Amino acid sequence: MSTPIRVVMAQLNLLVGDIPGNTGRIIDTALKARDELNADLVLFPELALTGYPPEDLLLRPSLELRVQEALQRILAAVSGVTLVLGYPRYREGALYNMAGVIRDGELLHEYAKQCLPNFQVFDEKRYFAAGDEVGLFEHKGIKIGLSICEDIWHTGPVEQLRAAGAELVLSLNASPFHIGKPAQRRDVLHQRAQQLGCPLVYLNLTGGQDELVFDGGSMLASAQGDILFQGVHCEEALYSCSFDPATAVLKPEQAGVAEPDSDALVYQVLVQGVRDYINKNGFRGVVLGLSGGIDSALTVAVAVDALGADRVEAVMMPFRYTSSMSLEDAEAEARALDIQYDVISIEPLYDSFMQQLAPQFEGLNPDTTEENLQARCRGVLLMAISNKKGYLVLTTGNKSEMAVGYSTLYGDMAGGFDVLKDIPKTLVYRLSRYRNTLSPVIPQRVIDRPPSAELAPDQTDQDSLPDYDVLDRILELYVERDYSAQAIIDEGFAAEDVNRVLRLVDINEYKRRQAPIGPRVTQRGFGRDRRYPITSGWKAGI
Repeated sequence: MSTPIRVVMAQLNLLVGDIPGNTGRIIDTALKARDELNADLVLFPELALTGYPPEDLLLRPSLELRVQEALQRILAAVSGVTLVLGYPRYREGALYNMAGVIRDGELLHEYAKQCLPNFQVFDEKRYFAAGDEVGLFEHKGIKIGLSICEDIWHTGPVEQLRAAGAELVLSLNASPFHIGKPAQRRDVLHQRAQQLGCPLVYLNLTGGQDELVFDGGSMLASAQGDILFQGVHCEEALYSCSFDPATAVLKPEQAGVAEPDSDALVYQVLVQGVRDYINKNGFRGVVLGLSGGIDSALTVAVAVDALGADRVEAVMMPFRYTSSMSLEDAEAEARALDIQYDVISIEPLYDSFMQQLAPQFEGLNPDTTEENLQARCRGVLLMAISNKKGYLVLTTGNKSEMAVGYSTLYGDMAGGFDVLKDIPKTLVYRLSRYRNTLSPVIPQRVIDRPPSAELAPDQTDQDSLPDYDVLDRILELYVERDYSAQAIIDEGFAAEDVNRVLRLVDINEYKRRQAPIGPRVTQRGFGRDRRYPITSGWKAGI
């Protein structure tokens, strides 16, 4: 008779490319799980050795040597517990996304991922060959199946495991977040567990990697498809569960958490994305322009929650069009967050530029050039502070602005990371209200007042754009769902608004290519998700 086993899920935050460091984390975690949690088996995420996604690091000539050295190190260092972990490995001249089973100095079994995602942010077919063999091994008399991330979203690998008699399935994942993704995962686990007819252990990676954020949220599902356990999002954790083959019951040994509200989870993802980008890249802290508007207010709140107040500096850079309300609100938020706050007027810089440019501008009427010059004065100041102090500049543009080009190259786009790059303006408002439920740091009138860049007298965003409720819906249909202009008009939007917005999106691709990256939270962000040509004769229409 098979005896019950204890499985530990290692929901870790790993560093892409740091194979020695990740190997050390795996060894330490395995020994801790063995000694403190009495683990029989420890499950690690997809491509745990390299981190995910390793991108073209997978093409480096030394990859195989480094992976082999890491595996040998693990084989020598860990005994008395079985490890299941992900790594890339060559076999017969092809590279596979692999899961290996290790125990007491032996590599007992390997399974190659069968379903390679090649859509949205994924391009695994660029690197990997697809496996075709069933992932099944025996542990203490129990038939355990293996699945790697995308495999569980398809029926083929699951049918293989069912036919092979799997009693328990372990799923290694590196599944990035987007709004609605946790619910999609739960639905898929429900379906696959029922299809398998056996319990399913779903482990997900956590942590930020450039524009992707892996949100954790590891789960357990019963043979009936019920979600037995939900882990935390955006945090490392070790979760243990027991499986009794006599009853086919999988039982969590720790209390799970309730799935957070959507806005709360998006906020957590932004915090995780900022924290990991800054820390993993070795920046001392961040600096940003605090304008008194809602975008910079939310950005600085996220930065403080990610890094702590002592690593965040804000600079108000007023001009003649800056209102007293903006000055007051920016200072109020800086005080509420207890961050370093300075005021540097751009008036003398702007006047000096205009004096030097006067011969070039002679006979030409004022236009957006003068507005852009204000933004570029601010960009120069922030980049100078960044260089001197080793702080990364956070830009504050939201997705709505980035979509239609309401941003200035080498001005408010100057910086290294855009916290709100994939956050539509309407979501900016919701996240600001949510953040104030934790502690009131964003002045209410910042949320209530009409948004304005304050680059001209009495300027508001809605002078030249539809209301954000309308704009964001048009952008969602066009950018995220690929609706044509006519299809959007058929949804009830004014043809004039639709055609103007779509044209702005199309002609501003060149700006977005030069924009800093930022955390992806929607199903299609500007970056890895959406790849349109800059030079194009395509006309929006049907």
